[in-house]
Amino acid sequence: MGTKGASGLKKLIIGSNTADIITKVKCNTLVVPENATFKSLDQIAFPTDLLQFYGITTLAPILENLEQFNGTLNIVNINKKEVNLNKDQEKNKDFLEDYFSTYPHQFHFLTHTKIENGINTFVKSKNIDMIVMIAKSLNYFQQLFFHSKIEEISYQTDIPFLVLHE
Repeated sequence: MGTKGASGLKKLIIGSNTADIITKVKCNTLVVPENATFKSLDQIAFPTDLLQFYGITTLAPILENLEQFNGTLNIVNINKKEVNLNKDQEKNKDFLEDYFSTYPHQFHFLTHTKIENGINTFVKSKNIDMIVMIAKSLNYFQQLFFHSKIEEISYQTDIPFLVLHE
């Protein structure tokens, strides 16, 4: 789905039509911003709070992209303060580690930053080509894509993101 984002005083990263599709239609959606240009998906970011368990059916499209483009998956956890993972988060991390074990992947833990700033910095520093998120975790990122202004988060003008549904 192509998106221009909203216009006028309230310039949002994605427009209301795209937001409605992502949140109300239970299908995987690739959101391609207006200024995006196609390039190989060498670096894929997968931000997660590690609180939810994601099954293999949900994660399969990530593997397909890694396989097709020989890319690297960057699993990113961002917190405002430094915290240790709880037992469930450790189990979910271990599952992701095992599931993606045959493909290049790395875990990144960013602390002392807001989600928007952390993702923005990470995307720029790692030359991320696509962001993947799970719809079940959209509340974790809703503020980023539905409420943030383009001026505050500049990377979103040209980086596609893939929203996966269970």
